[in-house]
Amino acid sequence: VQLQASGGGLVQAGGSLRLSCARSRRLFSVNTMGWYRQAPGKRRELVATITHYGTTNYADSVQGRFTISRDNAKNTVSLQMNSLKPEDTAVYYCNKYSPGWNEYDYWGQGTLVTVSS
Repeated sequence: VQLQASGGGLVQAGGSLRLSCARSRRLFSVNTMGWYRQAPGKRRELVATITHYGTTNYADSVQGRFTISRDNAKNTVSLQMNSLKPEDTAVYYCNKYSPGWNEYDYWGQGTLVTVSS
């Protein structure tokens, strides 16, 4: 299983970033994928999920600002982040989603997003 998130960086509040995640084909057979984030000193939290057929769900804190998408042919999942806020600062990860996601052992390489005020 391979997961690699990219696209993070430093952006001013109100700006935008687009994160991408490349996944191994084996993991892509999983129905639902998710984006997660972990801010300094905080627990990892679920940001957004997308099923194989494109049904999406978002955390209340990002609803209306973030958009998750996937390209099944290219085995990629993306997260478009608009109207960024300083509280969005975190390391962002992609991974499969299930109700037991908190117990996952493997998280792959995350990407750091820093939003300045």
